[in-house]
Parts: sequence; C-alpha cells; structure tokens
Amino acid sequence: MVEYIIKSSACLAIFLLFYKLVLEKENMHVFKRVYLLASLIISIGIPFISFTQFIEVPMTINETAVSDSTSMSLMNIDESIIYLPYVLWSGYLLGVLFFGLKFSYNLCSILLKISRNPKLKNQKSINVLLEELIVPHTFLKYIFLNKTLFETQKIPKEVLIHEEAHVCQKHSLDILFIEIFQIVLWFNPLIYILKKNIKLNHEFLADREVIKKGVSLSTYQQILLAFSSNALEPQLATAINYSSIKKRFTVMKTTSSRTAIWLRSLFLLPLLALLIFSFSTKKIVAKETKLINKITKETQHKASEAEFAEYNKLAKHYNMQPLNERVVKLQDVERMEYIYKKMSQEQKALAEPFPNCPPPPPPPPAPPKAPEMRMAHDLPPPPPIPANATAEERIKYQKTIDAYNNGSPGYTYKNKKGEDVTVIPDEDKMIPPPPPPKSPLDFVIEMAKKNTTFYFEKEKISSDEAIKLLKENQSINISSKNSSSINPKVYLSKEPITIDN
Repeated sequence: MVEYIIKSSACLAIFLLFYKLVLEKENMHVFKRVYLLASLIISIGIPFISFTQFIEVPMTINETAVSDSTSMSLMNIDESIIYLPYVLWSGYLLGVLFFGLKFSYNLCSILLKISRNPKLKNQKSINVLLEELIVPHTFLKYIFLNKTLFETQKIPKEVLIHEEAHVCQKHSLDILFIEIFQIVLWFNPLIYILKKNIKLNHEFLADREVIKKGVSLSTYQQILLAFSSNALEPQLATAINYSSIKKRFTVMKTTSSRTAIWLRSLFLLPLLALLIFSFSTKKIVAKETKLINKITKETQHKASEAEFAEYNKLAKHYNMQPLNERVVKLQDVERMEYIYKKMSQEQKALAEPFPNCPPPPPPPPAPPKAPEMRMAHDLPPPPPIPANATAEERIKYQKTIDAYNNGSPGYTYKNKKGEDVTVIPDEDKMIPPPPPPKSPLDFVIEMAKKNTTFYFEKEKISSDEAIKLLKENQSINISSKNSSSINPKVYLSKEPITIDN
C-alpha cells in the first residue's frame, strides 16, 4: 500500500510540475482542463499497470510433495503483534470521516440557500437572490447574487457573463469530482494543489468568454479588481475573485498558436511513456522447465555423491543452529526430501539427522545370550569343602553342595568355555514352594470357627462384626494372640497394633 501511494504521488507531482513549467501560462485552457483531470486518473492508474516477464529456470522433477503445515512447523516464526498499521488505518479513516462530513455540510448549505431564497430563471442559468452581502459565485446551474445589488442593477454585466460561463461549461462538475477524490486522498497535499489549479483554470476559461463578448480588456480588469475582496465563497462554488488577479491578467494577454499547442501536447507522449516505464509494476515469473532425468534401475534408489554431500550440508547447517531458533527454507526442505527419497538404506543410515527426513532407526541390539541350562543330575558334583576353608567359605561351599543335592536352581557353575551354566532342578528333587498367605478376611473367618474373641479398637465385638469390618475395609490391621490355643484372641484396629504380653 505504501509503495502504491509513493508511486501514484510521484506521477501526480511530475504531471503538476510539467503543468506549471509548460502549460499554465499558455492560452489553451480547454486542453489544460482535460490535462488536469486526466493527470489525477492516470496517476492513480499507472501503478496498477503490470508487465510480466517470463524467464526459464531448469527444474528437476520433485517426486515428494512437502505440505505447508510440515514446512511451517520447521520454522520458528515470531508472531508478535504490530500495532502501527492499526494506528495508521484508524487515523486515515478519521480523516475520511472528517472530510466526508465537511463535504456533506458544504453541499447541504448550498442546497438550503437554493431552497430558501427567491430564484429568477434565465435562459442559461437560475439566479438565486440572497439577502447577505456575498461575492457572486456559481454552483451547477445556479448563480448566487446579492438581492439588493441585483435589483438595483449595480452588478456589472461582465460579472454575470463570467458566472454564466461557469454554468455553461459545467465547471462545478470538475469541483465535485476533485472534492470526492479529496475525501479519499485527504492526506496527499498534491490533491489540494491540483484542486487550486483546476479552479484557477476555470477562471481562465470564464475570463476568455467575457473577452470574446467584446468587453474591453482594461475595463474587465478594473471590474475584477473591484470585486477582489476578502469575502469567502462556499467551498463547492466558483467565485469571480477566486485566485490571483495578477496571474489572470497575465494569461488574458497571452496568445498561443496552434503550432505551440501541438508541440506542447507532443511532449506529453514521452512523459507518459517514461512514467509508465518508471512507476508500473514489473513481475518476473520463473517458468520452470522440467528436465526429466533418465535414471536407470541401479541409480534409482541411490543418491549420487554430490547429492548426498548436499543433503548432509543442508542438514548440518540446520542442526548447528540454536535449538529454539532453527529455521529452514522451504526450497531446502523440498530439495532434501527429494534427495532423501533417492538414498539407499545405507546412505540413510549415514546421513545427518533432520526432522523432516529422519534416518531409519538402527537395528535393535541382539538379545543377550541365555545362560546354558542343564539338569541337575547331568552336572558335575561340586567340589568338597577344603580343609583350610574359613567359616564363611565353609558356609558358601555348603550352600552350593545343598543346592546340588536338592536340584535347586541356585546352583550355577562355569563350563570349559567360561560361560555360566544354571541348574534346572530334577523334578524328583524339586522342593514345592510354600503356600500363599491367607487373606485377612479368610483368616478372620477361619478364626471365627475356633471360638475366637475379637476386639476392635480395644472393644470387644462379635465375629460377624469383625467379618463385616474387613469386608468394608481390607486395610484394617490384624493381630492374633494364642491363635493355636483353646481361646484365641484377634485384635482389629485402623492404627498399628501393639500388644503387651
């Protein structure tokens, strides 16, 4: 947006400079009127002109598509909020609102004057007679005049001719046109300069119509001086005393030949071409030409050395960056995935790690060799206890001998290769494992059958109450006393139990 405003303003500034230096003082007012209006439209349109240049870029077919979501996940993007655009747009919209309201106010005030004051219709215009002392001015087909001066015929006919020229040539349409653009481009000072020049050229056109009616130049100039006052005219109207009287006097005396008009017009062609070339938009489009590589079956699943080195270089550059600041270009990701697809399994295993192209995981390590298992009766007997063995050594030797005699799996020895051999016990010598402990509930049920006295928190309870408590809360602590006697006692408590003998 900023680039567009700069280009458009530069075009308009050059057009206005050309007008000031070459056209303003020439007596070619109709051409200047068209030039000023067209310069605004052309300045707005030139930045939209686009020239596209196609260039051919060789490209190798990329067989792997990289999704945008994957690529974006590899980039560390700082999405901090920038408030400056919101501030600028808010200021711009406030300006549009202000100038829009100002335009509406000026238009409504003129329409109210038309509706509330007497009007006299002529052949070419309508005179609106006002009570206040005003400078004659025009809007569309209405000419606003002081009622007293008009009825006493104190307004010179030259002034009426001047205002009628504004009506006939529809100068108010030009003013409305530039006012609308001023609402949108209120921030551009060149709009106000253009508006001033358009209004001044309207005065040149009206002055020329008065001179054409046969009015003496000196007489008309005296009338202009008489009507030059500090009175303000409405913004949307065209008044006789609008601009510099001295400049208007100079232009009145100027005559321009057709040859001069044509020569100055021809200057616009190279100027327009230069502006289009300088401020239009130029697009360079890379037209990719697919180079289909003839890859044989042998090389189809193996990247070349150059490609393998290129992949490792890009991956290494990415891995060397700080962990929380890693950034990779999209084209690099596409290139790496293409090379990775061509790699053989060996190359993938040797390649640098990269998040989007992870090398295959290494094969799982071989499981540790299980120790040799032999039956106890197939094993050589353990050595006897040495005569000079210490007490601790005698205990260890005895444990080994007992394990061998009982067929216990705790007996392990080393074979000739130095490998551990674990005993698998003989079935006939296997010692059965101890039975699993009873649950607290089963224990209480069993004790209830033995005429047991139960206590809960040191208070005597029945067996049924004890069983109910354990069913509701199996974490209750249990302690029994004389469980094998005739009158056993069982203590239940939520707290650790301490029983005094």
